Amino acid sequence: MAETKQEERKAAKLAKEIRAFSKEHGGSEGHLAHIGQAGTRIVLVGTDGGWGDLVAPTHAIARQAAEKAGLTLHEEFDGEFAAKVATGPYEWTRMAGIQIGGPSNS
Repeated sequence: MAETKQEERKAAKLAKEIRAFSKEHGGSEGHLAHIGQAGTRIVLVGTDGGWGDLVAPTHAIARQAAEKAGLTLHEEFDGEFAAKVATGPYEWTRMAGIQIGGPSNS
């Protein structure tokens, strides 16, 4: 759990953003992914397939934010969970573009 007042405020702010995402997307589930010194990414997948992410400075703050928001967390971003993500032309163009000559990554 977050220990300082600053950490508690950060967790509360992230929880508010998670709840807003959930409201906009008819509910949501998530996964916490360590991203090195940058912290922990909170990956959100909405019931409608919409997705997004937030970054917390530490894993403890990310977990506390998820708990405060009532977010169901998956231990792994496995095939079943990933299948809930809706992708459109933008995502396919970006993913393919990086690999096979689509739009540049700049």
